[in-house]
Amino acid sequence: MKNVKAKKHLGQHFLNDLRIAFDITNLLDKNTKDVIEIGPGMGILTQFLIKNNYNTQVVEIDEECVTYLKLNFPNLNIHQSDFLKLNLKERYPFNFSLIGNFPYNVSSQILFKVFENRNQISEVIGMFQKEVAERIVCKKGKKRGILSVLMQTFYDIEYCFTVHENVFTPPPKVKSGVIRLIRNKRKKLSVDEIKFKKIVKLVFNQRRKKIKNSIKPWKLKNDKKIEDLLTLRAEQLSVDDFIQLTHYVR
Repeated sequence: MKNVKAKKHLGQHFLNDLRIAFDITNLLDKNTKDVIEIGPGMGILTQFLIKNNYNTQVVEIDEECVTYLKLNFPNLNIHQSDFLKLNLKERYPFNFSLIGNFPYNVSSQILFKVFENRNQISEVIGMFQKEVAERIVCKKGKKRGILSVLMQTFYDIEYCFTVHENVFTPPPKVKSGVIRLIRNKRKKLSVDEIKFKKIVKLVFNQRRKKIKNSIKPWKLKNDKKIEDLLTLRAEQLSVDDFIQLTHYVR
């Protein structure tokens, strides 16, 4: 079967550089056993996962890619589906590492799903649009956002390397960044998680305001104890700062 033609509506840009594919899969923890790959396309990452004897399963939405994979990887466990619609606890009732050259148009949604399933997903190795990758990693400054805080709450994150446009078919208009997320030791929050997420979203949606102004719709239990935080802006707060802020918000 000839190569699959990339489909614009699926955000497909097929990596064609074997060295980069090797470098991405080589980031996986050597103790990893089970790996789920999102959007394998024609299997440029998949071949290295199989070669390294990971228990590999893939989720692919594109029927043409599924046909290609079945022909070229006959023993591969392939699930034709939209990853975002899967019930991970039912489909994959075990802990696993997640890997993929994630479609730019749904990459943030994939991470929000990781956040919701963090006790099942011990590790994520992903390729993102470079700007998004930098935002997820950012701990302070203008690039910091909602996704940065939420993911850093439960994962240690590092920016691994940049990937240039010319190693894709078709080449995207932007550079890509590969990042690695490792589940940290925080089992759960010491505050109400729903309230925590609401506060993170609220202050970043008004990121130019100081915290004391952006959280005006909420009442504080004792603002004296967090008066230093209240003079800052969202991009200046660490994960622990947000947890403390949530503790004092009614």
